[in-house]
Amino acid sequence: MYIEKLLAKQNMTKYRLSVISGIPHATLNDICSGKTRIDKCSAMTVYKLAKALNITMENLIELCLKETAVNNEREKSYEYGLPEYLQHDLDEYKKGLKKGSPLMDCLWGELYGSINVAEHTDGIISSQQAQYLRKKYLWR
Repeated sequence: MYIEKLLAKQNMTKYRLSVISGIPHATLNDICSGKTRIDKCSAMTVYKLAKALNITMENLIELCLKETAVNNEREKSYEYGLPEYLQHDLDEYKKGLKKGSPLMDCLWGELYGSINVAEHTDGIISSQQAQYLRKKYLWR
């Protein structure tokens, strides 16, 4: 997230930012990981972060949201343009999840294999795309 980029530029750790800003380390981790969106934080939290990072509140929110939007668009694109066999296995896996199929272990294995073939054997998808699919669907 953008906050981590600011920290790197300022040669500061999240722990140090937590101490300087007075924001609990767990809260800061949630914000940096994207679990908690900056626009859902209290004004006081945003103020403390902005002050500690020497940036305006408006710029902090704007830049964080902009980066989040870019990441969301990239992630959405990772599920499109898949090879036919991978798209089929992904669709079947999603159906199995919805219906509570007793064959989820088989569907999981098929999807895992298809992702690996598309990435390593066929070279059709990037390692980032493969990792995204694994993380979103398989490593729950």
